[in-house]
Amino acid sequence: MDVLFNSINVRDLLSSPNIEDVNSPLSAPDLRLLIDRLQLRSVDIKSQVRQYILSHFSDFSTLFSQCFDFVWKSEYLSSQLSDLIQLISDHPIEAQTRTVIDEIVVKNRELKEKRELLGLLSVILELSDKLRFVKEEIKVGRIEQAAEALRELKEVLVTSNDEERQPFVYGLLKDEWTQCFEEMQEVVLQCMDNAVWFDQENNKVHLKYQLSIRSVDGIELQTILKVMDAVGIMDYGLAKLADLMIKHVIVPVVSFGSTILVEWINQESENGVETNLKILPSADPNVDSIDGGSMYSVLVDVVKFISKSLCFENSTWMLCFGKLTWPRMSDLIVSNFLSQNVPDDASKLADFQKIVKCTSNFETSLKELMFIASSDGKDERLSKFVDNVEVHFASRKKVEILAQARNQLLQSDFCLPEDGTRRNSKVKDDDNAESSPDLAVDLLFTSERCVASEAASRLMKLVHGTLKDVCLSSPRMGLDFYHAARDSLLLYEAIIPVKFERQLDSINHSAVLIHNDCHYLSQEILGLAFEYRSDFPASMKELVVFADLAPRFQMLAEEVLQRQIKLVIYNLKQAIDGADGFQNTHQMKQYESAKLSIDQVIFILEKVYIIWHHLLLPSAYKRSMSMVLETVFARIANDILLLDDIAAEETLQLQRLIHLLFENLSYLLDSVLSINQTGKLQEFPAQTLHDLIPSLRKLRKLADLLDMPLKSVTAVWESGELVNHGLKQSEVEDFIRAIFADSPLRKECLRKLESTSY
Repeated sequence: MDVLFNSINVRDLLSSPNIEDVNSPLSAPDLRLLIDRLQLRSVDIKSQVRQYILSHFSDFSTLFSQCFDFVWKSEYLSSQLSDLIQLISDHPIEAQTRTVIDEIVVKNRELKEKRELLGLLSVILELSDKLRFVKEEIKVGRIEQAAEALRELKEVLVTSNDEERQPFVYGLLKDEWTQCFEEMQEVVLQCMDNAVWFDQENNKVHLKYQLSIRSVDGIELQTILKVMDAVGIMDYGLAKLADLMIKHVIVPVVSFGSTILVEWINQESENGVETNLKILPSADPNVDSIDGGSMYSVLVDVVKFISKSLCFENSTWMLCFGKLTWPRMSDLIVSNFLSQNVPDDASKLADFQKIVKCTSNFETSLKELMFIASSDGKDERLSKFVDNVEVHFASRKKVEILAQARNQLLQSDFCLPEDGTRRNSKVKDDDNAESSPDLAVDLLFTSERCVASEAASRLMKLVHGTLKDVCLSSPRMGLDFYHAARDSLLLYEAIIPVKFERQLDSINHSAVLIHNDCHYLSQEILGLAFEYRSDFPASMKELVVFADLAPRFQMLAEEVLQRQIKLVIYNLKQAIDGADGFQNTHQMKQYESAKLSIDQVIFILEKVYIIWHHLLLPSAYKRSMSMVLETVFARIANDILLLDDIAAEETLQLQRLIHLLFENLSYLLDSVLSINQTGKLQEFPAQTLHDLIPSLRKLRKLADLLDMPLKSVTAVWESGELVNHGLKQSEVEDFIRAIFADSPLRKECLRKLESTSY
């Protein structure tokens, strides 16, 4: 059969198998030859296949028989499978199986839950038995065993974090445990009350070691403490005792210092062994321990008594008792002893070192007795206080300085002595000038002197004294003193304007003194740095600044002065308004009204002169008075120039009023002018009155114009004299129209005024 599986090569069937071009077409003879040979080859193959089959007939017969068997079995299995599927479809056995399995799972879960419930029930019964045991033990007085059982139950019932998932019965058990715990607390507190009590009449602390609980005798005090420690109520059990110890022992010791002695007595009594702490007055009550050594010694004895007799030298119990008493004890020592001995003078700080040493030794002794923790720096309250004594001294001194400054300012009344209103010397070297030695002060950066209030003088004296202390102090203290000096100065700014608000709203000497004070303080402040900076501690030289305060006082001084000037000007304008614009002064009633107005102006200016001339700085007086006079003269001149019809007799009355004003104010003008003549340091040429008060020459010239003929008025205008005196062309024209009747001459004069320009 190999011929069937081998390929036939067509080239072998051709007559010429070696054909060079495989793509060239075959000829007809070749094709017929090829067909014939293929037919012969096919017949040969068929013959071979037939022979092969015949020779292997038995094999092929067996093969076909097996195939038939396989096909029949397949059909049989298919029939059986169809019957099985139909049987299953008619009877759902898998559903029944699933139901059985679910029932098995439920039964197993119920069995597990019942086992867990049985376990929980056994635990609950066990806990309930323990709680019953605790109650019984407490009743019979065996509190040590009850405390241990309570501690074990606490871990199960109280300290569990998974409270939400706990069964309800656990809550009931927890409540029952709480009742047992409270009952234990009550029993323990009763024992502590019986163990320690205070005899105030004999000044004794009694401590009994043998106790009885509910008819059970012989219970040791140490057992009670162990119970409190086991149950976790040591703080609660010792709190009342600690409070009474502070009240009846510590407070007397700290309050009376070295006049307290401690007598430690052990004695037998009917109730067993007792220990007494007896507080006795010192044999010499006049003995005073400056460094606190006696007081600290007594306190150490008290702590030793607590350690040995009450806490049985147990470090945990001692720390607990110390935690309850040490904060209050240290506060008492600080408030009653240490703070009282803080030096009030920088030179005494060295003596305070003895107290520092005794205080440090005292805390060391307490650490050795385990009254305070050696590793906790927070318990070193006394050492921290004494180590910062400079800060406490500076803080105390600062409070005293500010209190002193505040009291001085609040008590100030700005009253002047009888000679306090006399003119002080205008120049520091003017020996002939009168002065009030109590009020006159020199200004550092000017050649003038001024009258300052006693409050300002005392304030600066206090500031200078404080800054001298800065030069002698450490940088830490000096910085507090520096702030005290600054704050003292700022107190003036905060207190005085408020205290004298009513005086600032009126014309009086107090407002002028406040102005002088602010000017004086600003000058002194500018000089502080130059005076003390070189002696300040090196680290403070760049921090100390006073120059920023000087402008504040300069502004306040100017604000007060301008406020006074505005009040004066307002009153003067009110007085001038009474003249009704100086109209119809040829009528007697109107003239009297105008004269009264001028008299009021003179009166106001005299009052202002009395205050200002005697108190203000010469330069401030000249500037302020010039401003006021300028306002008065300008207002009167403008009112007269605004008159549209002036009778001949009226001109004389107006002229008389102006002369009356000048005659009564001549001393004012002289006072302003005299300041230029007395000053020794003049950088610029002296100013004339006309420079200081421009309206003065205008009003004077106006008085001259009132009785001048028309031609003279025209001539004066053409000469330019009126312009030099501050009169404008429109004002002169209106003045001519008001005085002179309409005429060719008036028209000619007005034409000349219009044609002349300056």
